[in-house]
Amino acid sequence: MDFRCQVGQLLWVGFDGIVAPAQLLRRIAASRVGAVLLFKRNIDSLSQACALNDSLHAAATRDFPILIAVDQEGGRVQRVRAPATEWPPMLRLGEMASASDLRAERATILSENLGRALGLELAALGFDIDFAPVLDVHTNPANPVIGDRAFATTPSLVTRLAGAMARGLQSAGILGCGKHFPGHGDTFLDSHLALPRVDHPEARLHSVELAPFASLPWLPMLMTAHVIFPALDSVPATLSPRILTELLRGHFGYRGLVLSDDLEMKAIADHFGIEEAVERGLLAGCDAFLLCHREDLQLQAEEALIRAAERSPAVRARIEESAKRVLSMKRQFLAGRPTRPDRAVVGCENHRALAMEIAGLSSHPISETPPR
Repeated sequence: MDFRCQVGQLLWVGFDGIVAPAQLLRRIAASRVGAVLLFKRNIDSLSQACALNDSLHAAATRDFPILIAVDQEGGRVQRVRAPATEWPPMLRLGEMASASDLRAERATILSENLGRALGLELAALGFDIDFAPVLDVHTNPANPVIGDRAFATTPSLVTRLAGAMARGLQSAGILGCGKHFPGHGDTFLDSHLALPRVDHPEARLHSVELAPFASLPWLPMLMTAHVIFPALDSVPATLSPRILTELLRGHFGYRGLVLSDDLEMKAIADHFGIEEAVERGLLAGCDAFLLCHREDLQLQAEEALIRAAERSPAVRARIEESAKRVLSMKRQFLAGRPTRPDRAVVGCENHRALAMEIAGLSSHPISETPPR
């Protein structure tokens, strides 16, 4: 494998506009991109989203296919909107499940059904990855970034309901990605805007924040949190060998892909910068890096990894290791994927009825997705 193609597998990128830029298509054709991320800003209509996804897939070579990812959680974070089904916040399921054992069983069934329905709609539109489920535990009502995105206020219910959603996604032919390791549920700051920290002792982290991640080792991907956990390390989890390699890979035995959250978020960009972040994140244990907006920063990250590999055998070895892991996951996923669903499934009556049933589980209003 050409070394620049190996580096490309580690770069998961976004762009502006509703048509793929020519330079991005050229980079995909040259195997310099591992995956493409779509946001609300990239989606104008269902037919346009299908055409865009098809053009991105078609630009890749057979040996280096790309995957297309989207944040489709429900509630505040769902990039694909009506006429696709719009899903209530996942906390609705936790509110139901906490009422009784019988209702917990019903909530679990609904969560898996939701994952399958949501996954079928994404697959019909040409997506491959959903950056969901959220595994954060909702222990801080003042948290500005998680809140009702979480499934529940206890780790046991988060594990149960998020695991069910992930199984539903998998059955629909969509790769799920648990987030945000090792837990963003008890922060007072938004890592898009600042660098949060969680000051709980290690025993508390293992019993609450870490518990859902430890209980779901079969998830194909996990996304890191740009959060400092002083009981574990003095740097954000994304850049921490102790958290990503010793704890996640070693202690928990996790074998899937480890993705960074967006490196353009201020928690990383304002304190470390792209070049330092990709090298430190790679050595910490990240397999791929999300760079969701600017092409210049994506190219900067690419060159930084190449230069670092030229001077450090350890960096080169890690690039090779992660590139193999990314490609292995892609090939296994694409080989076993079910037939793409017909677009008639998108926003169908059964899915809308399921969303309405879940939305009726509590009296809280469903919040809207902020633009991005």
